[in-house]
Amino acid sequence: MACGMGLAKFPLRSVCAMMVAGTVAAGVTASLAAAPAALSSVRPVRAAGALQQAVLDAHRQARAQVGLPPLAWNDDLAAAARDHAAMLARIGALRHADQPPVEAQGENLWAGTRGAYAYREMVAAWAEESANFVNAPTPRFSRTGQWQDVGHYAQIVWRDTREVGCATASDPREDYLVCRYRPAGNVVGRAAF
Repeated sequence: MACGMGLAKFPLRSVCAMMVAGTVAAGVTASLAAAPAALSSVRPVRAAGALQQAVLDAHRQARAQVGLPPLAWNDDLAAAARDHAAMLARIGALRHADQPPVEAQGENLWAGTRGAYAYREMVAAWAEESANFVNAPTPRFSRTGQWQDVGHYAQIVWRDTREVGCATASDPREDYLVCRYRPAGNVVGRAAF
């Protein structure tokens, strides 16, 4: 299973990252399946505030399952995520942000067919990586031997992480979700919890 590929409803891509001596190493996965010729007229509801609630709920649930406290929403992280999501929509590709190592934030990225996914489904793709996760030092925390298969989930349940902020942007074909975390997780040589 490639990183973040739990949902095969429509094409979705995900990028995994981990901290490597102050730099981010990234692996990009390709689309899973062709979109249906015509999407149904039933679209996920995306009311104001729904993204924040969906993110906090999904993160709270994943962290509670391993005995960790919930994350707090951070508007500054959400603003940084919004800027990066807009850039991804402009270039039409998933790419981690260049960040100075001193202030590096954790970052999870997701992309999928525009309008096809509810916010909870976007975040669920990361949480589903728990099936391959082993709480061992990074990067040896995947049952598959590929850290990219569980990097999103590891960031969600990273013990030291306290805050999250997320945003979405869209191009004509895809929605992009960016979540930023403070402090960053996936630190080489350390276990998530």
